[in-house]
Amino acid sequence: MERQPHMQRRIIFLLVTLLGFIFLPQSQSLSADKPVVRFGVIPRYNPIIMYKRYQPIMDYLTANTPYKFELKISRDYPEAVRFLTDGVTQVSSLGDVTFAEANVQCAAVPILKPLNREGKPYYRSAIIVREDSPLSSLADLRGRTMAFGSPHSTSGNLIPRYLLWNSGIRLQELKSFTNLKHHDAVAKAILKGQYDAGAVKDVVAEKYRSYGLRVLAWSGAIPSVPIVVTKTAPKQVVRALSDALLRLDRNNPGHREIMKNWDDEFKNGFAPAEIADYKDIFRLIRGIPSGCGTGCHR
Repeated sequence: MERQPHMQRRIIFLLVTLLGFIFLPQSQSLSADKPVVRFGVIPRYNPIIMYKRYQPIMDYLTANTPYKFELKISRDYPEAVRFLTDGVTQVSSLGDVTFAEANVQCAAVPILKPLNREGKPYYRSAIIVREDSPLSSLADLRGRTMAFGSPHSTSGNLIPRYLLWNSGIRLQELKSFTNLKHHDAVAKAILKGQYDAGAVKDVVAEKYRSYGLRVLAWSGAIPSVPIVVTKTAPKQVVRALSDALLRLDRNNPGHREIMKNWDDEFKNGFAPAEIADYKDIFRLIRGIPSGCGTGCHR
């Protein structure tokens, strides 16, 4: 007799689950019949935050194209390039450096670039410190500790190292430095006092201002992170993806509502991209062995 309530609860649970499948929203039931397109993303944040910020974009694309878009978050930056090279993903949101790597490895090309809050296709790198830090300029970093992002990160590693180099600071002049996995990890490490300064992208620097961080120095404008495909990507997929994202207008209240929960880099709309937009990044990478690489990147 004591087992009966338990059995009744199991039956009710099974019925509710069955009804949930039967009465799925039409968009969800129809998406099951659509061809799948796997959309790769480099691990800019921890996996929970990544899913929260990028899954709504997949839902929008699935609802507004003939395809079902599935999010594929890589464990590190090189894996995102391997996914694209091996055909695990058909499209990917990469950083500028990882795009350059993918261009070499699988002839990846950019198709779209996100806009910032001013409607421009650029972003910046920031050197951050705690609000109560005595540091007031890049020159004060000599003899201090610093955290960079992934070695494959543009705004977390490539650009800030050039920023130091151009300010006359060599890595050997720091007390110590290290590379962390995510931009968020860098910001949190600075807040905890584990390092004196760190390098992050602008949206992360702005996000953590209210938690007690401030910007010590800004980089110049960096071409915004591209959405890329390989040259063998089906043209109809590229066209459908591009049309769906390019039709979004940040000045349209309805479109802003659609994008409000998207990643901060993606919520202001998009512009078409071409490989020439990233020529300066390619130049900086090529310049590492003979330029700042001898005392900075190597």
